Amino acid sequence: MLDRMSESLADLIRRRFGIPTETGRSRPATGTLAQLLSHRVQRSFLDKPIDPETLQILLAAAYSAPSKSDLQQATVIVLRDKEIRRKVEALVPSMPWMSEASELLVFCGDNSRVRRGAELRGKPFPNDTLDMFMNAAVDAALVMQAFITAAESIGLGCCPISVLRDEVEQLSAILGLPAGVFPVAGLCVGFPAREARFSMRLPLAATVHTDRYDAGAFERELPGYDARRAEAEPARPGNQRHKDKYPDVLPYTWSEDKARQYCEPQRHSFGNYIRKQGFALK
Repeated sequence: MLDRMSESLADLIRRRFGIPTETGRSRPATGTLAQLLSHRVQRSFLDKPIDPETLQILLAAAYSAPSKSDLQQATVIVLRDKEIRRKVEALVPSMPWMSEASELLVFCGDNSRVRRGAELRGKPFPNDTLDMFMNAAVDAALVMQAFITAAESIGLGCCPISVLRDEVEQLSAILGLPAGVFPVAGLCVGFPAREARFSMRLPLAATVHTDRYDAGAFERELPGYDARRAEAEPARPGNQRHKDKYPDVLPYTWSEDKARQYCEPQRHSFGNYIRKQGFALK
């Protein structure tokens, strides 16, 4: 690996996508662009606390994210009570790094304040819709991403935990979420114990389209991406999903892994939960 001082953004882009490029060759690998291009999900943390002032600064930075129509529909629940945190961690026993992280946060979409504001000002609120749900979910996601960017800028590592929604009813009860509020994801935050695994991304040719959607882009780019990623991040046979249904294959590609991941129903009760939280999803 090149010394960071001699790297350019082109080196980071090549590493992220696995494709040689001269884009960014004249720009040094420093600043926010380099930080984003070097992002890794952290799943191993030191036993070291984050001081309260730092956490407050990170939260303030996170809430500086864009917000749909200035509605500010994101709520973060910081799990400080040891018993409450233990109950949340117990919902996902397959992820022990949740208990290792210095902080465990839950980011929620929160439409309750908008509803309450309408009540306080004597206005109707005929908007328990799918669009309002989406607005709140996006607001929460933007705040979470802003938090991750801020945390990584000061040397912390983060790991989003969307699998908490597998047990959304229990999580909602533990956190006491009222109508109009729903969990989007948890977030582990702490000081990295070791360098995390680096994930190669689909090429921009598959995900960035010009003027109109290119329906064939994904299939054109997938074989090359699968091959590059399998070479860079080879999977061991023991790590292949659903071994009870499918035989081990080599190379075990990204597309094979994702196809297996979603070959069975997942979170089919989430829609019912969201409706119970007051969203008609019309």
